[in-house]
Amino acid sequence: MSAFWNEPDFDDHELVEVVRDRASGLTAIIALHSTHLGPGAGGTRFWHYAEPGDALRDALRLSRGMSYKNAMAGLPMGGGKAVILADRNRTKTPAMIAAFGDAIDALGGRYVTAEDVGISEADMVAVAQRTRFVSGLPATDGGAAGGDPGPFTAMGIYHGIKAAAAHKLGRATLDGVHVAIQGTGSVGGGLARLLARDGARLTLADADDARAAALAGELGAAHVSTDQIMGTACDVFSPNALGAILDDAGIARLDCQVVAGGANNQLARPEHGPALAARGILYAPDYVINAGGIISVTLEYLARENGAQCDINEVRKRLKQIPERLAGIWAAAEAEGRSSDQIADAMAQKLIGR
Repeated sequence: MSAFWNEPDFDDHELVEVVRDRASGLTAIIALHSTHLGPGAGGTRFWHYAEPGDALRDALRLSRGMSYKNAMAGLPMGGGKAVILADRNRTKTPAMIAAFGDAIDALGGRYVTAEDVGISEADMVAVAQRTRFVSGLPATDGGAAGGDPGPFTAMGIYHGIKAAAAHKLGRATLDGVHVAIQGTGSVGGGLARLLARDGARLTLADADDARAAALAGELGAAHVSTDQIMGTACDVFSPNALGAILDDAGIARLDCQVVAGGANNQLARPEHGPALAARGILYAPDYVINAGGIISVTLEYLARENGAQCDINEVRKRLKQIPERLAGIWAAAEAEGRSSDQIADAMAQKLIGR
């Protein structure tokens, strides 16, 4: 692994820590991008990386994205992210999770974690046995927010897609709007159900082909392979799997008018936002449209720190603000002749004092 400050994605991060616990076999990277607005907040990803350097780049990019996401969502939190390097078999043990919880606790509240890819609600409950700097824990009251943030992320994306359809397609409803969804896990699957409820026409794909096929059967949707989904002719392409898919080749394959989905770091490099705009494709900056999950876990965490429970109605209220933020970004992009990601980045950087 090269020195982190030589990485192209290093952006004056405040802390980049490699955690090794020989007894449990834990290897993790915790990255704090900015604590200008508050403690770094962002989930933990459990993933097998072909090379350790890939894990470092993921941690750097994701933590920066969390700084931007939390700032744009109006949350009093900075940006942080953790990645646990899994082996090929994705072996996860209680001892490993306990050691990871101890590493978070040792930071003294500078980083607050929650679920991400490969990490479950049960894992967060286990982490909470070692530290209080954790969220995404099960709600103990039916009117409180908590637990898996995926459904809240899906709801925010749903609101964002409705805004995009109105802005780009001139559609007041999603009835008949064709959305191609890449990834049908907690976020993508939840999004598909919300869109189907509104009469959207769906095409689904997932690395777990059986899961995508089953959901397609449930919703009366089309089902294609992961190799086909980006080239599907549709109104909206919604990436909800892993990031960096919008590179030169990916953008050239798109046959849509809107890109709006929950995957983090969808743009492979900074030049790919303008490349989308040059093709006339409306882009919903990922860290704006997919903020529903962090809104939920942040409000949950802050309420618990104050000895209270987070009111789920407050979470829903904030999710409905996502379309307003997107509309403002798109309007500024059109007025200034810049891409939507450039506008959003500039807004976020100003908010975090960069």
